[in-house]
Amino acid sequence: MQASGTFTVKLEPQSPAHADSGLGRMSLDKQFSGDLEAHSLGEMLAYRSAVDGSAGYVAMERVVGALHGWRGAFVLQHSGTMDRGASALVVSVVPDSGTEELAGLTGTLAIHIDAQGGHSYSFEYSLG
Repeated sequence: MQASGTFTVKLEPQSPAHADSGLGRMSLDKQFSGDLEAHSLGEMLAYRSAVDGSAGYVAMERVVGALHGWRGAFVLQHSGTMDRGASALVVSVVPDSGTEELAGLTGTLAIHIDAQGGHSYSFEYSLG
């Protein structure tokens, strides 16, 4: 199945666990609209190298709401890299994280950012 829509995200810098690590930490607060009507909270850990365009991040976020009308919660796991400007991102549903009507949810979510900075998503999923 497929879902799509838009989202807004608020990022808040947090103190890193280890000040000398070069890692940045942010809290995530998202509001999803469209086929996924939900709110999520999460944590992101990132590193930007000295080479322009090279960086990486990981994040976890718990999403609570409704997906095509099915209510419940699930967790998304992010893994992103930029290699001198070439980006790769995988955002997957954590296995067995779905609750209520979303129990058994699996899938992958793609994030799209338009030229004006607007965020949208496409979500390939199954409920089993």
